[in-house]
Amino acid sequence: MTERLIRRPEVESRTGLTCSRIYQAVKDGSFPKPVPIGKHAVAWIESEVQTWVEKRIEARECMGAKPLRREFKKKQQPAAA
Repeated sequence: MTERLIRRPEVESRTGLTCSRIYQAVKDGSFPKPVPIGKHAVAWIESEVQTWVEKRIEARECMGAKPLRREFKKKQQPAAA
């Protein structure tokens, strides 16, 4: 399998994270480190970003998203007049 490098705008699009949050997560070790590709340019390995996204989805499922959705729906219902 050939690895592909993706630049920050695509990482932001795929993860929903802002630039500052990406770099904070890299700093605290919760997001993959970028790969230097030039003097002032970096990119991320696509498969590592995809794995991060998949782990976030798995974490949501482990937390029991269904009860959380039900609670959200209750809050969204209009109050009886």
